[in-house]
Amino acid sequence: MPNLEIAHRRLFNQRISQAAFEKPEEVVSWLVASQAQDYAGAKWALGLRMLNASDEVLDQAFAEGAILRAHVMRPTWHFVTPADIGWLLALTGPRVHTTNLSMSRKLGLDEAVLQRSNAVLAKALQGGKQLTRDELEDTLRTDGIPTDPSLRLIYLLMYAELEGVICSGARRDKQFTYALIDERAPNARILGREESLAELAGRYFPSRGPATVQDFAKWSGLTLADARRGLEAVKSRLREEVIDGQSYWLPDSTPPAKGEAPVAHLLSIYDEYISSYKDRSAIGTAGIGASLMAMGNDLTYIILMDGLIVGTWKRTLGKAAVEIRTKLFRHLTDAETQALALAARGYGEFLGLQVGLS
Repeated sequence: MPNLEIAHRRLFNQRISQAAFEKPEEVVSWLVASQAQDYAGAKWALGLRMLNASDEVLDQAFAEGAILRAHVMRPTWHFVTPADIGWLLALTGPRVHTTNLSMSRKLGLDEAVLQRSNAVLAKALQGGKQLTRDELEDTLRTDGIPTDPSLRLIYLLMYAELEGVICSGARRDKQFTYALIDERAPNARILGREESLAELAGRYFPSRGPATVQDFAKWSGLTLADARRGLEAVKSRLREEVIDGQSYWLPDSTPPAKGEAPVAHLLSIYDEYISSYKDRSAIGTAGIGASLMAMGNDLTYIILMDGLIVGTWKRTLGKAAVEIRTKLFRHLTDAETQALALAARGYGEFLGLQVGLS
């Protein structure tokens, strides 16, 4: 299976090349978790996989709690569904705690402080209250829990998320709020550890394949041993293909044949098409994929052509229009230029704005 075939199948299984969902929560459920520290980009990542999506619909789903935002799997935010947030946190939270332990100690956040902070936050939010970060900071300070330096507050709130105390509330104007998980996700599923490993693997490989067990471990934050246990539990439902001595696992589904005309997609940097894999070489050419991702947060959004990275893009929002500025890594054919214009138009329609492309 050459790189183009891997890219083609990932585009299909991630539901990018063939949008299949009507609601944001359906996309998030299919992906299990979708990286979401860049809120605008994270909404577009879901919209890209939906039929007739709009930025307004995504905002509404977030406000209503159909999708939640919390730290899970790795020390970063993800969109998750209320049904999945409980077992995901129970499975992956301890690993993130371990990652955060050294910094927590440097900030003077011992177990007593962390548990006291959790109690203060829970009390402040009970009864359906949704408070901003600044309001929670004031509450903690009033109760004698220092929040300086700023990293201290960040780690206090992250700890509460990982412990299943708080998650996202509705946005207030443009500010994010926090709410109690028990109130935002009262029907969250509870699974045992082995069942959780199987559940995560059984949903990762169908939605991300072809992927390796190393990809799964990197994405989930699990140890490689736990990733292998999860895969072992579900591999009878998957197909294995060995390429250059490496096992790739994928669902036994057949994507539609690729058409002759090129197809472009505009992705956010943290789209699951990018962040779901340890080895991203299959989506780059001449090492582009690996070198770009090494740039981290300096990277703008990504342009794909038939599943491969061909450039980056930035957006500038106006009242009536969005301007998209591109940086291409190679010359595009006339057909590819038309495909890029079509992708840009789709993004403009998502925002409800006219679009300019340069």
